[in-house]
Amino acid sequence: MNLENAVLKLKPIEALLVIIIILGGISYAIIFAGVVPHIPIVLAIMGLILYGLIRRVRIKDLEEGMIDGAKAGLGAVLLFFFIGMLISSWMVSGTIPTFVYLALEIVNGKYFYAIAFIVTSVIGMSIGSSLTTAATIGVVFMSVSASLGLSEAVTAGAVISGAFLGDKMSPLSDTTNLASAIVKVDLFEHIKNMLWTTGPAFIISLILFAFLSPTEASAGFKKLAVLKHLLNELGLIHWYSIIPFLILALLAIKKVSAIITLSAGIASAALIGFVVQKDLSVQLLMNILYSGYKMESGSEEIDSLLSRGGMESMMFPISLVLLSLSMGGLLVKLGVLPALLDGAKGILQKAPALIASTAGTAIGINFLLGEQYLSILLTGNAYRDLYEKAGMHPKNLSRALEDAGTVINPLVPWGVCGVFLTGVLGVDTLSYLPFTFFCLLSPVLTIAYGLTGLTITKSYKKEAAA
Repeated sequence: MNLENAVLKLKPIEALLVIIIILGGISYAIIFAGVVPHIPIVLAIMGLILYGLIRRVRIKDLEEGMIDGAKAGLGAVLLFFFIGMLISSWMVSGTIPTFVYLALEIVNGKYFYAIAFIVTSVIGMSIGSSLTTAATIGVVFMSVSASLGLSEAVTAGAVISGAFLGDKMSPLSDTTNLASAIVKVDLFEHIKNMLWTTGPAFIISLILFAFLSPTEASAGFKKLAVLKHLLNELGLIHWYSIIPFLILALLAIKKVSAIITLSAGIASAALIGFVVQKDLSVQLLMNILYSGYKMESGSEEIDSLLSRGGMESMMFPISLVLLSLSMGGLLVKLGVLPALLDGAKGILQKAPALIASTAGTAIGINFLLGEQYLSILLTGNAYRDLYEKAGMHPKNLSRALEDAGTVINPLVPWGVCGVFLTGVLGVDTLSYLPFTFFCLLSPVLTIAYGLTGLTITKSYKKEAAA
C-alpha cells in the first residue's frame, strides 16, 4: 500500500480520533463480547466507508483502497495454502510424529523446567502451532508437574516460552509466514534473521529454567511413557520420515524460494506417506491435503496433537488477513495512517526510535485488541514505508513484528492466546507471566538492538550505494 495514495488530508488529531474509535470498537467486540475478530473488522470497514462517504470520497476510491490493501496479502495467502498442505503431508509421512517422539525421549527427572522448555520448543517448531503444543504436550507437563509437587506457574511459563519460541521459528507457523509476507521478506531469510534475538533469549531462558528446576525427580512420568508408547504403536515413527524435513532445511539453507521449498517438502512427504501408510490411496491423500490429517487413536492427547493441517485449516487466518488488509487499505486511502505517521515523522527517522515505536505499537495492539494477527498486520502495514525511507532492510521490521507481536499475546489476560492458555493449562495469566522468560526477553532484545545498531541491516539500495 502506498501512503501517497490518500484522497483526504487529515490533521493528526482527527486521524487519531478515527483510530481510537475503530480500535476501541474492535477491542470491545473481541475482549468483552468474545466474538471472533472477523465480524468487528467487517463492521469497522463499513464504518470507514460511511466516514469516507460523509467526507465526499467517491465509492470507487474506497473500493480501490480496499482492493489495494488486500493485494498486499496475496503472497501470505498463497504461502498459507502451501503450509496447510505441508503440515498434513508431514503427518501422513510420520515426519511430525517422529519429531514429537524424539522430543519426548529426552524427558527425564532432572532439570524438569528446562527440559519442558526445550521439548515444547522442538515440538512447537515441528508442528508450527504454539497453542496446539501447549494444549497437548503442555498439558502433559502440567500433569507431571502436579504429581511431582512442582510449581505449576513455572511449568506453565516454561511450556508457553517453548511453545511460542517454536512457533516463532517454524516455517510451518502462520504468524511467521504472515510477518515475512506482510513486509515482503523471504520466509527463510526472516527466520535466519530472528536468530539474533531468539538465540540469546533461548539461552538466557534455558539458564533461568535450569536454575529454577529441581535436580532430581523420580515419579510422575507415566503419561509421557504412555504417549511415547502410543506413538510407537501407531507405526508412524521411522528414521526415513525425517527426510522431508532434511530436504526442506537444505533448500532453505540454499535460499531457494519458499514456494519451491514448501512444494518439495510436500512432494517428498507424500511419497514417503505411501510407504508409512499402507492403506493410503491417491484420492485419500488429496482429501488429506485439503481437509487435513485426522487421527483416531483412542487417545485424546494424541488425536489432538496429530489431527492437523490441510488447506481448509488455513481459511481462518487467510480470511482475517484479507479483511485486515482491506481495512488497512481504507485507512491509507482516507488519509488516516498517513496523517498519524506524518505527525510522528520527526521522531521516526532513525533506527532506535523506529524499532522502539514498532515494538510499542505491536505490543499496544495486542493489549488493545487481544489479537496477535492484527498486531502483525496493522503494525507491518503502518511501518513498512517508514523502514524503506529510513534505509533499513524490511527484515528488521519483520523481526520486530515477531519479537513484540507474536510472543506478547499469551501475556495479555484478555488476549486470545492468554484466555486459551489459562483455560487449558489451568494457571492464571498473571501467575505464569513472570516465568515466560522467552516472551518477556524478545521485545527487550529487539529494542536493545535498535538502540545499539547491532544486527540492524541496511536496505538493498543503501547496501548497493555503500
